[in-house]
Amino acid sequence: MDGNIIDEAVKYIRALFRGNADGHGADHTLRVYRTAMLLADSRPECDAGVVALAALLHDADDHKLFSTENFANARAFLEGQGVDGETEERICRVIDQVSFSQNRGRRPDTVEAMIVQDADRLDAMGALGIARTFAYGGKNGRPLDQSVQHFYDKLLLLKDGMNTDEAKALADARHRFLLDFLEELREETGGII
Repeated sequence: MDGNIIDEAVKYIRALFRGNADGHGADHTLRVYRTAMLLADSRPECDAGVVALAALLHDADDHKLFSTENFANARAFLEGQGVDGETEERICRVIDQVSFSQNRGRRPDTVEAMIVQDADRLDAMGALGIARTFAYGGKNGRPLDQSVQHFYDKLLLLKDGMNTDEAKALADARHRFLLDFLEELREETGGII
C-alpha cells in the first residue's frame, strides 16, 4: 500500500481526534497501528495494507465518540483517497470486528481483523490500559469504584481473548501488571475499592 495514504490517514486521525483526552485519541490510534504492524510482520498471509488502514481508522466511528452510521468517517477518508470499493469494504469489515463491547464472545473471521483486534485490546491492558481507564472515567464523570469495576468487566478478560500467538505473549505481562495494580489499590484503600 502506498505510504502516502498512511501519512494522510495519520493526518486525518490527528485532526479527527484533536482535543480528545479520554484515552481514545490519536495517540491511542497510533499505538494500535504500530502494534498491528508488528503483529502483521509475523503473518505473511495477511494484507498489511488493510491492517494498516483498519488500525488507523478503527476508532474513527466509535459509538462512544461519534454518532455516525455505517463507518461514515472511515468511508469518507477512504473514498477521498480513491480506495476501491472492495478494499473499502474489507477495511470496514475489519473495523466492525474490533470493538470489545460490540463483539463480545465473537472471534474475528479474518487474520487482518484478528491482528487489529489484538492490537487494540493490548492497548487496553498494562500501564496504558490503567491510564486510559482513568482518563475515560474522569472525562465522563465515572466515580473511582466504577472505573475499577471496568477492570473486571473488560480489562481482565482481554488476555484470554487474544487471537494471535504474538499478542498472547504480550498480553501475559500486561495482565499481570493489571492484577498487581488492583492488589496494590486494595491494599492502599483497605479493601474498600
